[in-house]
Amino acid sequence: MATIGESLRDIMFAGIGAVAVTAEKGKEVIDSLVEKGELTVDEGKQLNQELKHKADSAAKNIRESAVEARMRIMTPEERQEFAARVAELAAEQNAADAAKATVEEVVDIEVEAEEAAEEVED
Repeated sequence: MATIGESLRDIMFAGIGAVAVTAEKGKEVIDSLVEKGELTVDEGKQLNQELKHKADSAAKNIRESAVEARMRIMTPEERQEFAARVAELAAEQNAADAAKATVEEVVDIEVEAEEAAEEVED
């Protein structure tokens, strides 16, 4: 039997794959219509954004359905283990996001300082 981590990984990869394929095919269709002059570039961009939103929504529904299906066949102990692992992964990701935001803020400050120094020199 697949471990909880493997199942979660498979669910995430399936969702990501679905979004990627849908967005890629949709972009091809929209680009083709723009080339043929049937759509303006702005209309194409708007349709592409709508398509991306729909693809993201569909992928979310697929992931949620897969998780729900997997949860139904788990024992109560497996569900507890799964929930604990998801909470652990979420905490790790939140910490990584916070560290990334801090690094980006420092880089932004350094860029602003360099630009200000250049202006003073001029």
